[in-house]
Amino acid sequence: MNLPAILGGAALRPQGPPPWPAPDPEIRDVLERAHRDGWWGKYLAGQTEHLETRLREFFTIPHVLPCGSGNYAVELGLRALQIGPGDEVILADYDYPGNFLSIHAVGATPVLVEIDPRTWNLSIPAVRAAIGPTTKAILASHLHGGRVALRELTTLAREKGLLVLEDAAQATGACIDGCRAGTWGDVGVLSFGGSKLLSAGRGGALLTADAAVAQRARNHLMRAGNIVCPMSELQAALIVPQLEKLAERNALRWRNVQALCAVLGDIPGLRPVVAADEEGLPAFYKLGFQLDEERFALPRGLFLAAMQAEGFAVDEGFAVAHRARSPKRYRQGSPLAEASRAHAGCVQLHHPILLEGEEAISQLAQAIRRLQAHAALIRAKMVG
Repeated sequence: MNLPAILGGAALRPQGPPPWPAPDPEIRDVLERAHRDGWWGKYLAGQTEHLETRLREFFTIPHVLPCGSGNYAVELGLRALQIGPGDEVILADYDYPGNFLSIHAVGATPVLVEIDPRTWNLSIPAVRAAIGPTTKAILASHLHGGRVALRELTTLAREKGLLVLEDAAQATGACIDGCRAGTWGDVGVLSFGGSKLLSAGRGGALLTADAAVAQRARNHLMRAGNIVCPMSELQAALIVPQLEKLAERNALRWRNVQALCAVLGDIPGLRPVVAADEEGLPAFYKLGFQLDEERFALPRGLFLAAMQAEGFAVDEGFAVAHRARSPKRYRQGSPLAEASRAHAGCVQLHHPILLEGEEAISQLAQAIRRLQAHAALIRAKMVG
């Protein structure tokens, strides 16, 4: 019997998930050059400035400010937009938890709203309904390969006199209606954390087309002549060669997601949250799936453990803020049923395998089918 690995069978990927960051020779070249020339430990050596130039060119935006993390870039963006005590910021209830905390860090109040049931991204009708007299901004995150309907959102923001902070940490390089994710809002944010599509271990960047916003951000970054929460010269240098490959890699990930969606289309109880006919170019940091535990016949915890035993990097999604945080810390701007469903049923696949070939995609599909075929036995053995 072709048993799943969790029941003692042979793992489909005994080597485990592909490594990330990728072992690019260009990265080795940067490290060798930094060691040879001795600039790796300097405050300023031209590398951060070069990264700023390359990011401005890639995103076709005039102002880029690298910093120490994506989390800090969100907080910096809020401060540069002059968000503070007494202001409200609308964001999805199902979102990266750090965004909620960044809003609190500047003294503002998060307003939690519903997500689009198809994409798990911010629902524009829910945003419209949640706008109140003290609402000043909207924080829009692109999650799981989906993309916020930014043309509609920015039109609404202009109509209501609101600011938009666009979190593109999970969608670096994605295109929406011909423009890069991160360039639609008054401020855009990137992350270069260890697992991100562009990785320097740590790091982030703020993007803006507004010179006044950029100047306020610089003012917040500088303290007594020094940069607060800076990106190192070595980090900046490591991002540049990855940026050169980003568009090509995003296109390959998208082709493999489409192939995966095609072979998983008839599996009951597991739905990708991005459509295979999605227009433009998505970017996949984590590919999200909605797991219906009853229809798939496995609880999520067992599904994840079994897939990990097969050698695939999968995990849960985010906790919804309305359950993770005290009601005193936010205002609820809409019903949150879809966000709660995402919280309960999200399964996300980490991106490195999406750069592998057809065999890896076939192994992934085979693993999922194998789990479903043996779901009753897995439940009996693992639950008792």
